[in-house]
Amino acid sequence: MDTALLKIRIYGDPCLRRKSKPLKDVGPGERMLFKAMIATMRQAKGVGLAAPQVGINQRFFVMDIGDGPVVVINPRVTKKAGLCILEEGCLSIPEVTLEIERPQKVTVCFMNEDGKLMEMACDDLAARVVLHETDHLNGKLIVDYAKHSDKVKFKDQLKALEARYNK
Repeated sequence: MDTALLKIRIYGDPCLRRKSKPLKDVGPGERMLFKAMIATMRQAKGVGLAAPQVGINQRFFVMDIGDGPVVVINPRVTKKAGLCILEEGCLSIPEVTLEIERPQKVTVCFMNEDGKLMEMACDDLAARVVLHETDHLNGKLIVDYAKHSDKVKFKDQLKALEARYNK
């Protein structure tokens, strides 16, 4: 049976700006949702997808940077080191890429889909994905980190996305 794809919320949708609530339990419904989010992320050619991006106000995300999918529930970033500026995109802000400065290394504590507490040390792309998706759980988007010149450059595109949402 194919996993149903979920609708990715687009810039302008208020659910992208809400702080998410912790996920208390993981049951069969949540596991199906994790699978649907992984399928949606892959179909959209993304490397991460947070619950708010599919309209769910809970603290979890899925990611896959090529080593297989990881479900990250109630993440807490406990360590950060180094800084790196790289171009970043977002499935909720199509066709917009911005140079964003983020820590190059992070350690994150979280619960996995089996309810086990985990700690994961990440660097480079993995660290960036963890921070980007955790931002979604806090109602933050890459445009919040953008330089003024980038905000001006993408102003019309962002307005068009908001208008598309508000139709």
